[in-house]
Amino acid sequence: MLTVSALKRWYFIHKWTSLICTVFLLLLCLTGLPIVFRDELSVWSGEAVEPPEHVTASVPMSLDTMLADARARRPGEQVNVLSLDDEQPAWFVSMGASPATPRGTALFMYDSRTGEFLHDRPLEDGIINFILKLHVEMLAGLPGTLFLGLMGIVFLLSVVSGIVVYGPFMRKLPFGAIRRDGSSRLTWLDLHNLLGIVTVSWVMVVGATGVINALEVPLLSYWQRTELRDMVLSWKNKPASGVTKPVDDIVATAQSAAPDMIVRFVAFPGSRFSTPHHFMVFMRGQTPLTARLLTPLLIDAETARVSDARSLPWYLTMLRVSQPLHFGDYGGLPLKIVWAVLDLITILVLFSGLFLWWKKRQSADDLALAEAFRQLSLQER
Repeated sequence: MLTVSALKRWYFIHKWTSLICTVFLLLLCLTGLPIVFRDELSVWSGEAVEPPEHVTASVPMSLDTMLADARARRPGEQVNVLSLDDEQPAWFVSMGASPATPRGTALFMYDSRTGEFLHDRPLEDGIINFILKLHVEMLAGLPGTLFLGLMGIVFLLSVVSGIVVYGPFMRKLPFGAIRRDGSSRLTWLDLHNLLGIVTVSWVMVVGATGVINALEVPLLSYWQRTELRDMVLSWKNKPASGVTKPVDDIVATAQSAAPDMIVRFVAFPGSRFSTPHHFMVFMRGQTPLTARLLTPLLIDAETARVSDARSLPWYLTMLRVSQPLHFGDYGGLPLKIVWAVLDLITILVLFSGLFLWWKKRQSADDLALAEAFRQLSLQER
């Protein structure tokens, strides 16, 4: 059992960690709510489209024909990434001034069954993109992302300290009891505690995955400096010829090398995920459990032969698994609705915490809290 002095220390931690992170957590919760339904909202707003439900291809779909169409739509630009959607039959072609462009200038959507052009999806424009950037980086780039990751750590400490602090004071009350015969602050305190304990598992999961997601850029950079460098070490000083095999051949090689997997995305030579000599093809599993796990294949651009293949390190696997879990992308619309309800409850917890802090000064409930500490001290004696 914790001593009174230990409880006071935990109370101090809970108070100040909550005050430090609450405003930023409110921003994340308010922007996270529409992001949970970003696919549905993007279609509703016209920023995205859904492929036709029933399509029969008259001829086999050619990736090279599809890419030729994309290049014709953006003359002078190059393809940097080709990706296959996880949930719908669609290829996305990212174009940029060069393959090494960190952020593409255009994203074209094609039907993966027929190769038909479906949509020119905006990368930087649109309300959903704005909300996503606000949620991920506060419109401040990597520093904003890392700062929000730090606030996530502070939030997790606030949650843990809240569990420790209020446990001893709730033992004499039935679970879920909300006292309405005292001051309004006492009622809000009980409501704050109840909603907090009901959502504690969810906020811990979302908070922890949010912290992991904030480390995406540093983790990818570390992988590039270590394992990717080792994969291409023998090619370091060799000049690139500029001659590449058709992308259909590259994908066919990857599919033959990993027949139980399917292509997730293809990084073109010179992009940040590949080398000037290679395509990097990331393969994924076909079951719900393995669909988020990737295996990168380094494929020679000139010969279409596999140069190296290895599993992603544990930290990138952790990142891949945490991303959809953070936004409730594992279970379709029903899970998204659950995530949205829990998000709304968390917003109420945060607002009630601010209300309790604001009403705390010289309130009768502060005297009650001090008296509770005094009673606990007497019990120890």
